[in-house]
Amino acid sequence: MGETNLLAKLGDWVKNIRGRIVPKQKLSEISWFRVGGEAELFFQPANIEDLQYFLQNLPANINITPIGMGSNLLIRDGGIDGVVIKLSAKGFSNIKLLGNNKIEVGAANPDIRVAKAAAEAGIDGLSFYRGIPGGIGGALYMNAGCYGTETRDRMISLTGINRKGEIITLNNKEMNYDYRKSNAPKGIIFISAIFQGFTGDSDKIKAEMEKITNKREGSQPTKSRTGGSTFKNPKGYSSWKLIDEAGCRGLKIGNAQVSELHCNFLLNLGNASAYEIELLGETVRHRVLEKTGIKLQWEIRRMGKFLPNKEIREFLDGDIFTGEV
Repeated sequence: MGETNLLAKLGDWVKNIRGRIVPKQKLSEISWFRVGGEAELFFQPANIEDLQYFLQNLPANINITPIGMGSNLLIRDGGIDGVVIKLSAKGFSNIKLLGNNKIEVGAANPDIRVAKAAAEAGIDGLSFYRGIPGGIGGALYMNAGCYGTETRDRMISLTGINRKGEIITLNNKEMNYDYRKSNAPKGIIFISAIFQGFTGDSDKIKAEMEKITNKREGSQPTKSRTGGSTFKNPKGYSSWKLIDEAGCRGLKIGNAQVSELHCNFLLNLGNASAYEIELLGETVRHRVLEKTGIKLQWEIRRMGKFLPNKEIREFLDGDIFTGEV
């Protein structure tokens, strides 16, 4: 990043931006892990038109990185070049009942808010979102799910904006969903989606959501600085069991720790760096591979740059962590 910030280089057209635009925003302030370097430029559009205008005028050679609520995300200490775009709650948190148990929701909505809105309307099938931290945009991107239901089971279509500022619609099939991932066209910022539920009893749905809440709070470190489930479950296995069998429960590196309550959660104990958290994750992957021959895959999205001399190789490239950070 040069001494002249990116905002100053963009020109006079940015004066027409209505949303929040900040050079060198500390991303640790919006990450649930509370780690990460700076965004070269951070933009929160006021509404759809504001986002379209920004994308239409932003030079094509400047990278954009959309992020959601920062829950299932590890931002590296070197920060992110280009523009980080985070949808504003005010402009992208609409919820609209469409009839026939369909509900349209903005991508900036927290998952829990959508679950509650559906329950109030007597729409069943979306209560699983009560157990997923984060927002709808991230859920659409990574096919979030729990307790037997995934986003792809309920999403009919979504609306997004491409790099040229054009509004597009994708149906469920076009998202090419797989376990904890989508394969949609690149460069699209999701702004809303339509979900299909089915008729249910509001009180019964709320009771089911309460069970989900109690189960989650009793088995996961929900009040800690964490990024949610760290690794995908390999077919036929539970990641937490593999991690536990490899002797990693409670393992610490610096101020990062594998949760003792749920082994598939990594914790920031207070002032951990992204480097410590990612190194801990790769140490876990290394030990599970040595113990079982299974290669755990990250579920948490990792993005941004490593600091100099703080690069981390996948599975530690065969090296064993020595304890020095």
